[in-house]
Amino acid sequence: MSRLKIQSPFLPFLAGVICLITSCSTDKMISKKVAKEFKNSAVIKQYQVGFALYNMEDKKMIFQKDADKYFTPASNTKLYTFFASLKMLPEQMPALKYVERNDSLIFWGTGDPSFLQFAVKDKSAYNFLQASNKKLFFAPGRYSGSFFGDGWSWDDYDYYYQPEITEMPIMDNMVTSTYASANKINIEPRVFAPCFEVDSTRTTGGFQVTRDFLTNHFRYPVVVIKPGYNQQNPYKTSPQATVEILTDTLHKPVGLVKMQIPSGAKTLPGAKRDSVLKHMLLPSDNFIAEHLLLVCSNQIGDTLSTTKAIEHITKTYLTFLPDKVKWADGSGLSRQNLFTPRDNVYLLDSIYRLVNNREKLFDMLPAGGKSGTLKSAYPKTDTPFVYGKTGSLGGVHNQSGYVLTKKGKTYIYSFMNNNFVKPTAEVRAEMVRIMTYIHDNF
Repeated sequence: MSRLKIQSPFLPFLAGVICLITSCSTDKMISKKVAKEFKNSAVIKQYQVGFALYNMEDKKMIFQKDADKYFTPASNTKLYTFFASLKMLPEQMPALKYVERNDSLIFWGTGDPSFLQFAVKDKSAYNFLQASNKKLFFAPGRYSGSFFGDGWSWDDYDYYYQPEITEMPIMDNMVTSTYASANKINIEPRVFAPCFEVDSTRTTGGFQVTRDFLTNHFRYPVVVIKPGYNQQNPYKTSPQATVEILTDTLHKPVGLVKMQIPSGAKTLPGAKRDSVLKHMLLPSDNFIAEHLLLVCSNQIGDTLSTTKAIEHITKTYLTFLPDKVKWADGSGLSRQNLFTPRDNVYLLDSIYRLVNNREKLFDMLPAGGKSGTLKSAYPKTDTPFVYGKTGSLGGVHNQSGYVLTKKGKTYIYSFMNNNFVKPTAEVRAEMVRIMTYIHDNF
């Protein structure tokens, strides 16, 4: 018995050593097998690939392939916007800033993307303005940037995924046209209806609305409109367009006034932050992502600036990253963004701890085979094993997120593919194959 009493203090230590040795041995085995999958892949050899796999429990990197190299992230950038929003925004988004002066209510935009946004459907600001018995005046001038982000492709000005950036976005900053009959469409906001005209030179092909580059001049062809038609075109933004849309939707006059936002301006709370974040992540909504950075900027000063927001976030909250980020916009439309796979992994680890609710976090992210931009990437399932964010541009296709294994482990990964010329479907299939291998074997 005495010998047992002498040795007993060492038993926990020995058990810990054994667990450590076992863990290290397991990680080395995983690293070796994953490295073999990459080495034997004929597809991956044809373009630039960066990969990082991270053990959350042991807080150590298991396997890296060019994980310290910079890649174009595309919509993986939204993970950084997500992180910034969790850090900087209150649980209820600031919808408006306003003051009441005599018989007038003067308001300023905060960049809040949820004003009558088609998915979030928040009406906080709308109801507030409509219920006021005062004269309404919009005061523009807080936003300091361009209507497009740095490095955006201007050729895409007429596509739904690239609406303009404004301080007071309304209805996604887009005009929606939908089927009314074989030769008629419904238009929202209705104020743009007079801007639509028939293009008599287009008499074949499908029905599609186009907009002039510099004006809100929309054209559509002389062809039959099919039931179910639904299209969104970004409208050309301006302060005047903003007040005209507000006047139309509120059914009351809204004027323009030039006025600096005073220090005593009140804040109107709006949509729930996490609901807005979910609507950004699942469909990879560029409009919401860009404007979330403006709302972050609203929290630190009177100027709404993507650049200032990114500078503040980088210096204040991202010092834990191993590599310096090159961050240009909120959505990832810009090719000026450059991140490393290992930065993405450490960011996702921080997000996991920040949300501190696994079920809630995974519900906000696309799930492989089930929801969002990962729904069709993996086989259809009710029990996904991958939760993460995709990112796609021409020659770019990435995934970064969490992978659950059959042995009950959860690893963080970042899989970045750049500069390929083959079809994206082939790149995606190889990425899915390797992530499925990790799920099945570890």
